[in-house]
Amino acid sequence: MDTAADTGLEVINAQSDAAFAARRVHIRDVAIQMEGMQRIAHAFVENPDTILLELANAAVELCGADSAGISIEKEDRTEHDFYHWVATAGQYTGYLGAMLPRYPSACGICLERGQPQLFRVGKRFFDIMGIEAPPVTDGILLPWEAGKTRGTIFIMAHGRTEAFDQDDCRMMQVLADFAAMGVRQQQQQKLLLEQASATAAAAMANDLAHKINNPLQSLTNILYMAAEGHTAADAQTIGRQTSDDLKKLSTLVNELLALPYRKLI
Repeated sequence: MDTAADTGLEVINAQSDAAFAARRVHIRDVAIQMEGMQRIAHAFVENPDTILLELANAAVELCGADSAGISIEKEDRTEHDFYHWVATAGQYTGYLGAMLPRYPSACGICLERGQPQLFRVGKRFFDIMGIEAPPVTDGILLPWEAGKTRGTIFIMAHGRTEAFDQDDCRMMQVLADFAAMGVRQQQQQKLLLEQASATAAAAMANDLAHKINNPLQSLTNILYMAAEGHTAADAQTIGRQTSDDLKKLSTLVNELLALPYRKLI
């Protein structure tokens, strides 16, 4: 655990925290989950420029969060402007574009550890930053990496102390993989636009997006059947089915991320 009373940050490794493992699993609205996944799929295929924003919005909806966001280490970073919030949703929507220092930073601890982290942020931190924002009473922060670009994706609650559970952590891992894929897709598109034609860039983006469409479609189908009452499966069974599809989806995304850039063109 990293508890810094002087900075107002508390960051705990989620995978080794017994209290987090013992939390009761929350029941989520499958219709909302289905809609979130459908929007992610649509963004990858039709509007890749919006994928990071869609992921932040989906994180709020899929995990019942009050706020969510995605940060990236700036290319021209300085100690004072190190992390760039490139997507925000929920109560933190107004902080889109915010720049945070290298220290103090929950993002930095998360990237250093390379694993999902639980975090809380108190008033002291915001006083140091010179901003006013709702405190984070419960949050999950995950790292992602796309080539030489690194960042985090996070969900937050601003009043509840046990807002999230292990299912939320698994869902966020998939969204973290998508964030890496989205950044890589945008980087590839930018490179192709610089070196070739817009047609070639669009072809690459479509090819990449369609590779992840099948497992996404399978997941949304399960959620649709549950939402419409067309299945006799209970919540636990549906949870297992969606968990299996999430694992397949995460595996596929990681395989795509491991490919050299030139193979995606």
